[in-house]
Amino acid sequence: MRPAETFALGLIQGPAELLPISSSAHVELVPWLLGWRHAELPGDRRKEVEVALHAGTAVALGALGWRTALARPWLLALATAPPALAGLAFERAIERRLGTPRSIAAGLLAGSAAMVLADRMPGRRGAADAGALDALCLGAAQAAALMPGVSRSGAVRVAARARGFGRAPAAELAGELALPVMVGATALKGLRLVAARPSRTRVAALGAGAIAAVASTLAAAKLERGAAADAPLARWAAYRTVVAVVVLAAARGDRPVGENRRR
Repeated sequence: MRPAETFALGLIQGPAELLPISSSAHVELVPWLLGWRHAELPGDRRKEVEVALHAGTAVALGALGWRTALARPWLLALATAPPALAGLAFERAIERRLGTPRSIAAGLLAGSAAMVLADRMPGRRGAADAGALDALCLGAAQAAALMPGVSRSGAVRVAARARGFGRAPAAELAGELALPVMVGATALKGLRLVAARPSRTRVAALGAGAIAAVASTLAAAKLERGAAADAPLARWAAYRTVVAVVVLAAARGDRPVGENRRR
């Protein structure tokens, strides 16, 4: 791992996580497109970097006053259970089979189509109106976002819009549900990392990414809570579609990301 590369990915992490454009897609594809060493790391090492970046985002969200979400612990529990169970059951399979540029592009395109369709629904409900069934639907959306390219924030917004929430309330719910998933993933991978006794160089690289993610998340939160929260989802769908087209054009030689690329 190169600290400079993980630091750069940390700067990307904040806006890519808070906006519905998929942080996993950007963290995987930017190094692949630019030929960074990160793209050649084994899948488990790349996942460590991704989790370190999420840890940085989690710290930033906590600093931004996420405590208000604890007023509805039942909502968090119902919305967090589906992605937690899906992650435990399918984590290895997802890492092995869904890390190629084509699969990530497919996730970007599928999410884009869902955004456009869901955003046509009338938005009459506020975030405070969320009930148990809403929480389960949002949890299922977060579970679907385990597929690289789908975007956790994007999936939650799509589910919320489909349930009749307005754009800003949908963005509010996506932000409210972010931290438990990130903390859970960080704890799981963190324990594995400690057990592996990583070198100082590896820890320094992960730390650089986490620090950069804290800074970029704090900066991106101001944008997301402003005009971006109420922006039409078609705007983000258009961006995602452009990224997917670029990736598919670059992947015409069927070059997988990371370790599969060398086969």
